[in-house]
Amino acid sequence: MMIDIFIILILIIVIIFFWQLRQMAEVSRIYVNKECQKQQVQLLAIAQDSARPSLGGNTGFTWKARYLFEFSTNGIDKHQGNIWLLGTRIQKIEWPVFPEPEWQGAPDAKGQIGRCPNR
Repeated sequence: MMIDIFIILILIIVIIFFWQLRQMAEVSRIYVNKECQKQQVQLLAIAQDSARPSLGGNTGFTWKARYLFEFSTNGIDKHQGNIWLLGTRIQKIEWPVFPEPEWQGAPDAKGQIGRCPNR
């Protein structure tokens, strides 16, 4: 009887931690997708790199996880960044140095090189 309750309790805890990892994956995907749109790059993939139990978050016991994401600036090259989460809270995001994407909507240049503007 007592062993059955203990097994059920452990099973419930495992399910809760699994559910929290799924929530973290969804939060990181949405956040990285928005950040890629701000940076005007294409998100290629996102994957969990590591996760370990930790204290903190909303419930006390939570996961501390790192996700890797890959993005492209021109559809050919590939760059990799990191995002860290504590529970469902974003701790930080790390972008590598990458060339700016081609901006088709750049305003036309006005003025002349090598001369002062007319006053």
